[in-house]
Order: sequence, then structure tokens, then C-alpha cells
Amino acid sequence: MSEIRVNLTEAGTHDDPDGPCPDPLRPPCTDRPDLQGLLPAVSSSSTDVSPSPSAGPSGLLSLPWEILTHIASHLPAQCVINVLPKVCHMLSTVGEDSTAWQLRAQRLIGSRASFPVGPREDFDWPTACLEIEQLITCWTGEGQHKARQARENEEERDRVRLQRRGPAAEEQDDAGGDELEGVGVAAQEVAYGANEGIEVVLEAEDGEVQPVLDGDQLARLRIELEDRLEDGAGELMEDGGMALNANGGQDAFLHDRNDFMNQDNGEQVEMINHRASRSPSPPPALEGITLPSSHIAQVNSVLLLDGEGTICATASRDWNVKLWDLQAGSNGALLYTLGRQGDFSSHRGWVWCLASEGPLLASGGFDSTVRLWDLQAGGADRGLIRTGAAVLCLSCQTDMLLAGTFDKRINMYDTRAAEPLIKSLRLHGNAVMCLAADDKYIISGSKDCTVAVYDRRAGRGLKKLQLGSYLLSMSHSGSEVWAGDNRGMLHSFSMQAGTLKLLSQFDVGHTALVTGIHRSLGSLYSCSSDGTVKVHIPCGPPRTLCTLHYQAGVHGLSAEAGVLAVASGDVSVEIWRPRK
Repeated sequence: MSEIRVNLTEAGTHDDPDGPCPDPLRPPCTDRPDLQGLLPAVSSSSTDVSPSPSAGPSGLLSLPWEILTHIASHLPAQCVINVLPKVCHMLSTVGEDSTAWQLRAQRLIGSRASFPVGPREDFDWPTACLEIEQLITCWTGEGQHKARQARENEEERDRVRLQRRGPAAEEQDDAGGDELEGVGVAAQEVAYGANEGIEVVLEAEDGEVQPVLDGDQLARLRIELEDRLEDGAGELMEDGGMALNANGGQDAFLHDRNDFMNQDNGEQVEMINHRASRSPSPPPALEGITLPSSHIAQVNSVLLLDGEGTICATASRDWNVKLWDLQAGSNGALLYTLGRQGDFSSHRGWVWCLASEGPLLASGGFDSTVRLWDLQAGGADRGLIRTGAAVLCLSCQTDMLLAGTFDKRINMYDTRAAEPLIKSLRLHGNAVMCLAADDKYIISGSKDCTVAVYDRRAGRGLKKLQLGSYLLSMSHSGSEVWAGDNRGMLHSFSMQAGTLKLLSQFDVGHTALVTGIHRSLGSLYSCSSDGTVKVHIPCGPPRTLCTLHYQAGVHGLSAEAGVLAVASGDVSVEIWRPRK
């Protein structure tokens, strides 16, 4: 399993006074709300069973519409969408106010960021707000939980060090010697900047230079140091800027175990005994698992299937494609290693990309083939398509399969036909690196630093944009297209009526190739060969909620129904999903 480090940065790190409101971070409302006060009171008298026809509504329903919508704006989006319509017709119309949803989105994101980045016409505001709230709840909650555990561990180590040093060490501290020992590395870094304005006299004794502080100066130093530590810890907890260790998506157990390894046996016993009396922290909203090691070479691509994030396909340089059941056991279980009858592997070369539509799974590889698999038949072989060159990207539609190849082509296939090739397009002057498509248009990015749009119905190319870098990954959702390039930048485009327009490019902190990207109405995920995966709110500029750090470059990701799958740079695959 690969060791990862998690850096959590809150969306409000831009010092935005209008940053995310904490109200939407409550757990989603799943129970029917208390209806007392929402409906008119009914007398228990048997002589007055039915209300008078002239009687008007009372309680909340008697309030002006503006006040009702304001109250609803402080409820979780899931309650407004799924619960209020079940209460009464009047409350069901609360969720139809587009302006209220736009104000909610602005409160979640902050006034300085633009949202959506693309066109606002026909934008699904309720779904976007629901996804943003769920994203913040999961990934910011995960950060706060990890930060709290790290803070407790640091406090525990400091306490043990102080106990082991004993009274003699405390007397030495009072004399001003070794005042930094036992405080920790973070405290030392603060202390190096805490001595401004304090007079320090240097004396040479036995060839050593030592600082000499009087009692008042030392007391002031300690007070300032404690204040800075408290302020720093508070900022880390609020901003989520803690750097933590996790291994394979497991909980903080391995982090604690590594801390124990740095202490001697006596410290371990003391820490364990003291920890047993501490009340447990609430569990995070996410859990991380590592799929059991099965591939024997790097995993190049991952793909979540079935629309619920319960089945995962992985493609590897060991020439194999595997299907996993993420619900089986604590860490998932291998379902099948796909292969044709008589073949010892799924492909005869590196498997580079995956795509799926309905029961069809397609895999493309460096053996210049696309292999088709039937998910409803346990991954049975559905055929083989020879492309003539290495397949670098795939896009699967209901009526067509698209393959971008190393020989500068985009091939269009009908997987139901005996001769599947429909047309071969030559839109670029170099290898086709990424594809996105719908029932009308095909968008492709090439190593020649161009992006092309092809009209499927008219059968002709519409537009080609020249960029300063080439795109490796692309995600198309609604009227927005997001892509990642070879310099670590994210690009956003608008796509309306066949017109592709570059809106902006963003530096979100990646320092190498952006190897994977996924955008939905309220979420944005990106990964890079620099060994990071970042979770953002898809606004302009993107607000990064969380950064996962891996030891090796990340080759791909897939997101579906709140589940995130990561090809973590080696033979392992990490899964992050909402905790049950």
C-alpha cells in the first residue's frame, strides 16, 4: 500500500469575509421534520373537528413569503429538495425559487468567486447546491477530524516528554537552558521568530556561544510562544492546513502507530494507557480503503461503474483489466480478471484507458486494440476492435464508441456491427490525448496543443482552438468543459450550440501533468503526476477543499455518487467514500 499525506485547506483560505456559511455543513436531514408550528393548530374538542372556512393559516405558513424562503435558506439543501415537498404544497414551492438557490450558492462559495464559470442559462441550481454542501461536509469534515487527531497526538507526545524529563529538566527550563526541548518542531519554528525585541547577551564559555536571558525576558518569551502556538493551532483547525499521514486510506491507526515507533517502550505504554481514558472523537464523514493488491504493475486507469460507485474497473500495465466489488468485505473484493477464451491476459500490452456506457465496458491499450466486455454477463468478451495504433483515450456513447489514437486519429465505431468502423477523423497534427462527447458533438485535445470540435450530425469539424500547452484529461458536463494540461493548469471552456470558447485557466497548485479530471455541477476533482489529488468547488477560481499527497505520480481518477477512486501511482487503488 502506498503511504499518502493529506493536506486540508478550507475553501475560505482567500480571506474572504463572505466565505462559506457553516450552516450547510450540518449532517443531511434524513428524518421528517417536526411539523408542530408549520400547520394550523386543531382543537381537540369533538364539537370543532373541522376548521372554519374563514380561518387563515397560522404558524410559519402565515409568515410572508420572503421570510419563509429566508428560513429555508438555512436548512440543508437535501431537506429543501426531498423533505419540504412532503410536508405541504406551499412548502414544496420554496425549493422552486431560483434566486434563493443562487444566494445559497454565493454564501457557500463566497462573493469573490464566480459560479458557475460557464453559462448560467438553464443551470440546475438546486442540484449544484446539494452537491456543494455534500462535498464540503465530506471533505472539510474529514480534514477537521484528521486535524483534531493530529493535535491530540502532538499534545500526547509533549506530555510524555515532559513526564520523562522529570523535575531536573523543569529546573533547567526555569534557568533558561534548552527551553525549546519537548515543545515540538512546530513550536521551535515559532520560537525562532519570537525573540524579536528581546535583548540577548552572548557569552563564550568552553568554546560555546549561549544566549543569556533574565527571568522577565524568559517569562515574556514563553507567554508569547504559548500565544503563538494557540493561535497557530486554531488557524490550522479552522483552515484545515494540517499535513497528516495516512496509509492506503486507513484511519489514523497507522499514523498513531508510526508515532509510537518514534518513542521507547515506556512511552508507548504511557501513551496507550492515557489514550484509553480519552473520549473518542466523532468519526469522519469519509472512509478510505485500499483495494487488495492484485495487479503486478502500475494501474493506469480506474473507472467507477453502475452509477452508484459500488463497482470499479481497473486497467494496468500488467496487461489486465479487473472488476472489483467495493461493497464486499471491509476493503472490497476482486470479482473478475477479464479475458478472452484462451488468452492469459485481458490485452497483449499496457492497458491505458477505460470507458463505459450501460452494460458495455471498453478498454484500450498499447497493443492497438479496443476490447469490449459485457458487464451484465460477468465481464464476458464482446469483441475486439483493431485500431492500427496505440489507444490513448476512449469515450463511450449510447450509439457510438470513440477512440483517440497515437496516429493522430479519432475513430468512430458501432460496436453492434460486424464491421464496427464508421469513420476515421484526422483533426489534429499529433497524438489525440483526450476526448469528451455527447449525442451532438465531439471535443478532442491533442499533443499539438489544439482543441477541436466536430459536429456529429453535420459530419464536419466546426472549430479548432490553439493553446499554449496540450491537454491530457477532459471532463464535459452540461455547458462546461474542464481540462488539465501538461503544465499543471486547469482550463475551463463553455460549450453552447457547437461553439467552444475558452473561459479561463487556473493554477490550483499542481506542478506537473494533470492526468485526470472530473467535473459535475457542484464538484471538481483533479489529479497529477506530481503525486497529488485535489478536491475543489468548481467556481472561478476553484476553491480547493482538500489535497491528497501520494509517494508516486497519480495516473487517473474516477468520481461517482460521492465516491472517489484513485490510481495512486503504483499497483494499488484507493477508494474514498461516504461513511455508512
